Amino acid sequence: MLGQLPVIEDPDLLIGSNTVDDSAVYRINDRQALVQTVDFFPPVVDDPFRYGEIAAANSLSDIYAMGCEPLIALNIVAFPKDLPLEILAKILEGGASKTREAGIPIVGGHSVDDREPKYGLVVTAIADIGEVVSNAGARVGDELVLTKPLGSGILISAIKRDRLDTAGIEKVSTLMATLNRDAAAAMKTVSAHACTDITGFGLLGHLREMTSASGVGAEVYLDQVPIVEEVWSLATAGNIPGGTRANLAFLAETIRWDPALTEKQKLVLCDAQTSGGLLIAVHPSETDRLIAALQERRTHAAHRIGRIVEDPSGAIRVLPSTSGT
Repeated sequence: MLGQLPVIEDPDLLIGSNTVDDSAVYRINDRQALVQTVDFFPPVVDDPFRYGEIAAANSLSDIYAMGCEPLIALNIVAFPKDLPLEILAKILEGGASKTREAGIPIVGGHSVDDREPKYGLVVTAIADIGEVVSNAGARVGDELVLTKPLGSGILISAIKRDRLDTAGIEKVSTLMATLNRDAAAAMKTVSAHACTDITGFGLLGHLREMTSASGVGAEVYLDQVPIVEEVWSLATAGNIPGGTRANLAFLAETIRWDPALTEKQKLVLCDAQTSGGLLIAVHPSETDRLIAALQERRTHAAHRIGRIVEDPSGAIRVLPSTSGT
């Protein structure tokens, strides 16, 4: 679809849609660039305040994935006329709570009438050009570090089917509402070659964007990937969202699955995430320092899950463990 749009030829557009990066980057002077993104989606939890927090954290994540600090935000809202405005107020309060935590103001926004609520942010940053981290810089030999566990898509599916208890709902809500600010700060302690955040296309879908943009391949080791504990039993019970199944089907020609992996394991690795963690490609000499920085900041995870390998096709090999068995 995007291929039918006219090609943008502007020397000041440093990062556009061609590398499927998380944000656009536009040069505004010799040293600095404007970094901007937009994201919004329907409710993933019943609590409107929590939903607002999660949607805002998800939107801010695109800026953090570029190694940047957000500057300002705008609300983007779709809301049905027949729902109480008190619900919308709670959603906006949740979003404002997260932007305050991020240290930025919401300076305006836009709303439309729609049958289904949707909420998110337009987020803007200004950054030194040399400090922007693209998803297109991964190098052969780099190690891959993930900063949040997987499973939010399957957990959300269970919530919608009333199959997750109160403690489980709070656990996944907290996970999704956690800003990637501290993970981005940890990333700045090393010379990261590439980064992306894990959202709707799942771990392997977003890794595929990185390998394709960088002209490399990757290996991922299932036993090293952090996964929320409850996910396995919920997946067994059939709580698989449509987006997760679509991701698995879409990646069929890209992923080289080890024969030992089960359909359930494949689905979990393709699970469509909401406000997931950062996936960072870093030289092996700096991986331990990155993990230490993540642990110092008490991020949800700091796991070395794979490595970048030589493969211009961008293919990803998924193995049960680092030993390949």
